[in-house]
Amino acid sequence: MNQPNWLKWAKELQSIAQAGLAYSKDVYDLERFEQIRDLSVEIMKHYTDMSHTKIRDLFTNETGYATPKVDIRGVVFKDNKILMVRESEDGKWSLPGGWGDIGFTPSEVAVKEVYEESGFEVKANRLLGVFDKSRHPHPPSAYHIYKLFILCDITGGQAKEGIETSAVGFFGLDELPPLSEGRITTSQIEYLFDCLHNPQKPVYFD
Repeated sequence: MNQPNWLKWAKELQSIAQAGLAYSKDVYDLERFEQIRDLSVEIMKHYTDMSHTKIRDLFTNETGYATPKVDIRGVVFKDNKILMVRESEDGKWSLPGGWGDIGFTPSEVAVKEVYEESGFEVKANRLLGVFDKSRHPHPPSAYHIYKLFILCDITGGQAKEGIETSAVGFFGLDELPPLSEGRITTSQIEYLFDCLHNPQKPVYFD
């Protein structure tokens, strides 16, 4: 699933504006890049329910050359069911995970996030896939995001909600709870179950 053109254009305009504001020295060029950023904000505002202030804050929070953000999810199976956590933010369910952290490898982030959000101690096993969020059926997002799914094995701990989660559970493919679709989609979970049943499956990318 490709992202809509308006979202693609808004992100590209924001990327151009961000780089221009970081590296241009000419006062007139800086003014033009600010205008380009404002235009990208107006496009996002027109097609979403986000406020002008929130969108601009998201865009102005980033500086320098624009690059994708990285979202890392720990994939944990037990008795043919997948570990999920209920997000406090929207009351819906996702895989434990979050943004990549400076100073941590991807596998270290997966292990940390699983423990912090579910209470389970795990060992990272292997990479299952790298998903470009814009190519999958997520709601529109102001950021361009790569999603890494890392298979992990439970080594200890017990189910325990975290600061950002309000419940922990294991679910079969035919009993999935309401999903936090900005974080995970049904088709991605189907892919992960396919990896469970076909361990030699090649790593998915894009």
